[in-house]
Amino acid sequence: MTNDALSNLLHEDRRFLPSEQFAAQANATAELYEEAAADRLAFWERQARVLLTWDTEWDQALDWSNPPFAKWFVGGKLNVAYNCVDRHVEAGNGDRVAIHWEGEPGDSRTITYADLKREVSRAANALTELGIEHGDRVAIYMPMIPETAVAMLACARIGAIHSVVFGGFSAEALRSRIEDAEAKLVITADGGYRRGKPSALKPAVDEAVSKSPSVNKVLVVRRTEQEVDWDGDRDVWWHDIVDRQSEEHTPQAHDAEDTLFILYTSGTTGKPKGIKHTSGGYLLQTAYTHRNVFDLKPETDVYWCTADVGWVTGHSYIVYGPLANGATQVMYEGTPDFPAPGRWWDVVQKYKVTILYTAPTAIRTFMKQGDEIPGQRDLTSLRVLGSVGEPINPEAWIWYRRVIGGDRTPVVDTWWQTETGAIMISPLPGVTAAKPGSAQVSLPGIVAEVVDDAGNAVPDGHGGYLVLTEPWPSMLRTIWGDDQRFIDTYWSRFEGRYFAGDGAKKDEDGDIWLLGRVDDVMNVSGHRISTTEVESALVSHPKVAESAVVGASDPTTGQGIVAFVILRAAAGDGGADVVKELRDHVAKEIGPIAKPRQIMVVPELPKTRSGKIMRRLLRDVAENRELGDVQTLADPTVMNLISEGLSKGSSED
Repeated sequence: MTNDALSNLLHEDRRFLPSEQFAAQANATAELYEEAAADRLAFWERQARVLLTWDTEWDQALDWSNPPFAKWFVGGKLNVAYNCVDRHVEAGNGDRVAIHWEGEPGDSRTITYADLKREVSRAANALTELGIEHGDRVAIYMPMIPETAVAMLACARIGAIHSVVFGGFSAEALRSRIEDAEAKLVITADGGYRRGKPSALKPAVDEAVSKSPSVNKVLVVRRTEQEVDWDGDRDVWWHDIVDRQSEEHTPQAHDAEDTLFILYTSGTTGKPKGIKHTSGGYLLQTAYTHRNVFDLKPETDVYWCTADVGWVTGHSYIVYGPLANGATQVMYEGTPDFPAPGRWWDVVQKYKVTILYTAPTAIRTFMKQGDEIPGQRDLTSLRVLGSVGEPINPEAWIWYRRVIGGDRTPVVDTWWQTETGAIMISPLPGVTAAKPGSAQVSLPGIVAEVVDDAGNAVPDGHGGYLVLTEPWPSMLRTIWGDDQRFIDTYWSRFEGRYFAGDGAKKDEDGDIWLLGRVDDVMNVSGHRISTTEVESALVSHPKVAESAVVGASDPTTGQGIVAFVILRAAAGDGGADVVKELRDHVAKEIGPIAKPRQIMVVPELPKTRSGKIMRRLLRDVAENRELGDVQTLADPTVMNLISEGLSKGSSED
């Protein structure tokens, strides 16, 4: 293998400068980079004083005496829920809308900061009545309803540690997470709405809790009015206990290094991996990034992050970052295309959303549906667009800006992880000349580098591995209950540096391009080729709506490139001519070495309910293996469709 380990051969010459008007009013300026470079810790201390309210100021910004175990704002004390709720009411903004909530069936609620303070205080009192104390763990398995955010903030208020488990996970996945955290309480709902039907949650909780002796009580929100099994000794209705509590609750200050939450990374096998985040540094970096990356103006903006609270994006950019900044935001329960494609654009139009943060998978789905559907709505309120979750291919970036942003909005392509806690690499919309498909540069205060196999920084124009060379405030502190696994997983590959597990390339300008997980980098005849770049090449072809690429074992080349593509309607049924055209297109875009061994035309791709493509299952198909677990797919029948389609004939030459 060459030192130029992960070279992305795509080139991008388009640039989008911020308009003079946008730059003139932007929160972030180029001086932030200079200030952070001059004295990084002093920079973070200033941000901490400006953005958060502390009960006790810290003695030391960073204790890095025992790496990789960091402590930030040592000796400092604050209350996270107070910072997200009470202080906005005290500042005279109690009437400001905190959450415009839109239910999938069309019901809605408007919750002001004063309302939120009352609800969080009541919920905190209810948790105390249920015996929950500082340091106890609370599992939250909920739909996208306001009570989910209220439950998280109530835990933060009393110093309990929440572990939110995505509502699409199975009873067994929930049980393993409850067990690992030894949760005393589970907060859930009877169900939520999914594509027009009630989707039950309580049965999975009942099954999980029956095998989890640590759980004493299950607190249940009534959302769908479904019939549920009831254990009178264990189960408690939210409305029965929360609604009768006092609206007053005095928040106590907690140590900056107190654990705020555990979040289990998805897709783990065996023992789940609980990422531990603490209070002060995490809240600071989520507030700082939310304010600067999205150019938030809390008095006038309506912000919408489309993620589920069960993922870290929902923690950082629905609950903690926006509320710490006093933002008004939209929270939506359902799917993007119910009752019809265009539901999201109806929501944007209804609430006059100004900032939209969503995933490339969703953007590509909308591309597939065409320009006409968003074109029928008034999207002129939008002023900043964001992308999160995976690298965004340049054509999807351009479509997002052109069709959704009216060719005038900055697009911020953000890179970060569950482990990093907050955005690490992103353009700043009033400063950066944006480059489609590139996350570009580390934010002020963050130090990232691309290195080769030996850990040496690669020159511009070369690829390698993305590492973080300096500690950052919102970094994970450890893996819950397993310090050694934390060291082995993140700090052993490159000594003294955090290895993100992602491949990256620095282009000729020094901008960073993410190439996906190193696990998603294929080794073809000694050449390392990113699945992301092959996918980008495929979707740049006018006949392709969406693609997913995997490496499959190959006796000749080590790995062969296998592509699964969904064609646009105009491409017909995708016969041999189309397949040849696509293979040649990839060879032209990247090089002959990247030409897929096989292209399979499929009606759909296997996705989780959060929109992630399950490449593991596609590898099983590509290598003719028995399919792995499909329980986390939004539609498990997709794999049958793929298998049936493939049995009709192979698309390789």
